[in-house]
Amino acid sequence: MTLGRTYSVALVGLNGHLVEVEADIGQTLPAFQLLGLPDASLVEAKERIRAAAHNSGIPLSRRKITVNLLPASLPKRGSSFDLAIVMATLRAAGDVQETGSMVFLAELGLDGRLRPIRGILPAVLAAVRAGHPRIVVARANVPEAGLVPGAEVEGFSSLAEVALRFGADPAELQLATMPEVDVAGVAEHDAPLLDLADVAGQAEARAALEVAAAGRHHVLLVGPPGAGKTMLAERLPGLLPDLDDGQAMEVTAIHSLGGLGESRTRLLRRPPFESPHHTASMASIVGGGSGMPRPGAASRAHRGVLFLDEAPEYDRRVLDALRQPLESGELVIHRSAGVAAYPARFQLMLAANPCPCGNSAGKALDCSCTPIARRRYFGKLSGPLLDRVDIQMSVPRLSLAELAVGPSGEPTAMVACRVLAARRRASARLHQFGIGFNSEATGQLLRGPLRLPGPVTRLVDQALDRGALTARGYDRVLRLAWTLADLAELAAPGPDQIGQALNMRSRGMAR
Repeated sequence: MTLGRTYSVALVGLNGHLVEVEADIGQTLPAFQLLGLPDASLVEAKERIRAAAHNSGIPLSRRKITVNLLPASLPKRGSSFDLAIVMATLRAAGDVQETGSMVFLAELGLDGRLRPIRGILPAVLAAVRAGHPRIVVARANVPEAGLVPGAEVEGFSSLAEVALRFGADPAELQLATMPEVDVAGVAEHDAPLLDLADVAGQAEARAALEVAAAGRHHVLLVGPPGAGKTMLAERLPGLLPDLDDGQAMEVTAIHSLGGLGESRTRLLRRPPFESPHHTASMASIVGGGSGMPRPGAASRAHRGVLFLDEAPEYDRRVLDALRQPLESGELVIHRSAGVAAYPARFQLMLAANPCPCGNSAGKALDCSCTPIARRRYFGKLSGPLLDRVDIQMSVPRLSLAELAVGPSGEPTAMVACRVLAARRRASARLHQFGIGFNSEATGQLLRGPLRLPGPVTRLVDQALDRGALTARGYDRVLRLAWTLADLAELAAPGPDQIGQALNMRSRGMAR
């Protein structure tokens, strides 16, 4: 037989595509030709494969080897195809038996060792969905690959072990014990949650944080340095409920793709928290890089919180690039190598000083900033971006009395119980419309099945008429009001909830 066939997976963004690997051994002079749009790292697989096979005691044929990766029009990248290519080639030479529909996902070392690959979770998930649940991976990838329901994962340490598993002659193989590949493990325990009770004062900001957690609303906190903005932001994840199975699989898949050789043994159940520095580039926050784009902080914060401290210090283009995912919950990145789509349904939390020096709060006696400097400072936060932020609150400077009393608010566990109850009420109401959070309610829904009487919405109607609110802002006030009603255990918002929501949206902009 001169034709061998195996399967592997090509990842384009978070989406995996099953790849059929064909190997043919011709009768001409020795050569190794790789077809099917391979990138530079995949072209280098030819030399890795030859060396690994030779050092495993099963050298490749000295005739012409042609390997084709199907579909040929799909770009292939990375070293995850190494094992599939060598097994197809060995099958074409008759050195191993038929591998059937087995999927091979591993990188090869020159000594024949199997090395783990990045993105093993989404790759295995794609293979199972394509009807190929039997998968061979490097032993270090077994725990993470086994997280996919329905996957039948086999792990090996070397190419010789894989060849022996598929019928190679053991007398020819070099089955010497090889050291395990050193893989950085991920801590198996969740990071301790910071307690909201540690925050002194700031009752209004704490209440806004509870509303944001209950309805998954975006937040802007404006206040002087030391007022507690960062402390509040860091405690938002503790108010969020654990992720369900589907959400945990999504989040773990993103972190698997963005990890650097890390190994996971369980799904990520806690909502992630990403806090990039204000000097971070567009690619590091939105996603990108050479070749096929990789997920950035916005995608790694999927189902969690993306916190931008000192928000006006970020590049304005980076901030405005977040407008698309705030609406769609997805980042679509176009590059010459292809188009990658990553989920990015995160809660955005922004923190900012009232001016460049931070002293314009209160009487502003110590502020040295000119009006132009203040406008330029907040000009980084464009109107269209702020229009998508539901809650905009001022965080005042703490008084001596508040500092003397110390933390006196409710603990995170108590607030999280109310948040969970409010989310369940919202989910029961919105489930029939295919959404689960008040922040996802569309204008058509708010003016249709969830329409409120005119006397209830009078305040927000007047704000829209006098130009204090845009149409988007109008809808976001209504969404906030529904969340406030859920927290108050009301069937629908009343004038009080509308007034509260309108106040929460405008307090941070009084500067």
